[in-house]
Amino acid sequence: MKAFIDWMDERFPLTKVWEEHLSKYYAPKNFNFWYYFGSLALLILVNQIVTGIFLTMHYKPDAALAFASVEYIMRDVPWGWLMRYLHAIGASMFFVVVYLHMFRGLIYGSYRGPRELVWIIGCIIFVALMAEAFMGYLLPWGNMSFWGAQVIISLFGAIPVIGEGLTEWIRGDFVISDATLNRFFAFHVIMMPLILVFLVFLHIVALHQVGSNNPDGIEIKKNKDENGIPLDGIPFHPYYTVKDIVGVIVFLMIFLGIVFFAPTFFGLFLEKDNFTPANALQTPPHIVPLWYFTPFYSILRAVVWDFLPGGAKLWGVIAMGLSIVVIFLLPWLDRSPVKSIRYKGWIYKTALVLFIIAFFILAYLGFKAPADTDLFWFDNTRWAQICMFIYFGFFLLMPIYSKMDPTKPVPDRVTFSKGGH
Repeated sequence: MKAFIDWMDERFPLTKVWEEHLSKYYAPKNFNFWYYFGSLALLILVNQIVTGIFLTMHYKPDAALAFASVEYIMRDVPWGWLMRYLHAIGASMFFVVVYLHMFRGLIYGSYRGPRELVWIIGCIIFVALMAEAFMGYLLPWGNMSFWGAQVIISLFGAIPVIGEGLTEWIRGDFVISDATLNRFFAFHVIMMPLILVFLVFLHIVALHQVGSNNPDGIEIKKNKDENGIPLDGIPFHPYYTVKDIVGVIVFLMIFLGIVFFAPTFFGLFLEKDNFTPANALQTPPHIVPLWYFTPFYSILRAVVWDFLPGGAKLWGVIAMGLSIVVIFLLPWLDRSPVKSIRYKGWIYKTALVLFIIAFFILAYLGFKAPADTDLFWFDNTRWAQICMFIYFGFFLLMPIYSKMDPTKPVPDRVTFSKGGH
C-alpha cells in the first residue's frame, strides 16, 4: 500500500491534498451543533446528483410524455418511487440545510474578514441553487409546475427594454411549451450541476485558505505552538469527520422518515396540484412557488404602488432582486468590533429576532392570497409590506446599530462555556 501511495504521490498530490484538507487541516475545537450543516449540504448535493442520474434514465423531456414518464417512474420502475422521492424531497431538505448554514454564518459572523470571499461564493451557490431548483420544478410537468413557471418567467418581462426578449429567450418560445421543457431539462441536468460542483469546490478551497470560523469568532491561527499548530485547533480528521457522521445519521433519520411516512409534508414539499398534468386552460385556484421561494415572492407582491415610475411590477421585481443582493453585502454592512453573537449586545440580538420573525411571516404569506386576512388586524399585503421593511431594515441599518450595540470583551482563546476554556 505504501508503494502504491508513493507511486500516486509522484503523479498526483494525493497525500498533500489529504493532509491539507483533512488530516492536517486544523479546525477550532469548539465547533457545536451549527457546524453540521456544511457537510450535510455536501451530502445532499451528492444525493441530488446520484438520484438525478437514475431519474434521467426513464424521464422523457417531452411536453406530451413528461408527466406520464414521472408516473411510470413512480409506479412501474423498480425502486423508481424511492429515487423520485429522494430527489424531490432532497431539494427541499437542501434548502433547509442551506438556510440553517447561512443562519449559522449570520449569528457567528462567518461573513466577516478574512472570510468575505467565502461568504460571497456561498451566496452565489445559494442563487445557483435557486435557479437549479426552479428549473427542476418544471420538469414533472404538473399543473402547478406549469403555472408556477409561467408566473416566475413572466416577471422578467417587467425589465425595461430587454424584458420581452429575455422572457422569450428563457421560454424558447412565445409561450411555455416543449421547447421550454427541453432547455430547462438541459440546464437542470447538465449546466447547473457543473456550476454548483465548481462553486462548492471554490467555497471549500477558499474556506481552507483562511480557516474556519468558530462560535467565539476568534482566529485560532493567532495562537500557535512552536510547531506552528494552532493551540485551539484539532485536526479535521478524525475528530470532525466522526462528529459529522453523527450529524449525518440524525439527518438521515429525519430525511428518510419524511420520505417513507410523509413525502408530501402537508403539501409543502409536493403540492396536490402537481399530481395533475399541466393544463394551459386550467389555472390552479392559487398559484404559489415552493416554500423556499415564498419569502422573496412575498416581497415581490408587497410592492403594490402603481404610482412608481415603471409600475409596481417592475419595482416588485427590483425589491425581490435586492432582497438577495443585500445578503452579499453583509461583510461590509456589519461594523461591530466583535464577530459572534455571544459577545454582541441587545440591539443586534433584537434586530436578529425581528428579522427571523419577519422572514417566517413572509414565507407564510407567500402561500396566501394578498387580499385575504390570515393574520391579525391587517390584510396579507400590509403584513408583507411591514415585514419587507423589517427585512431590509435589518441589513441597511446594520452599519448604524452594529456600531451602537454594546459588546462584551472577547477572550483570547476559544471557550467551551461561559466559564472558561
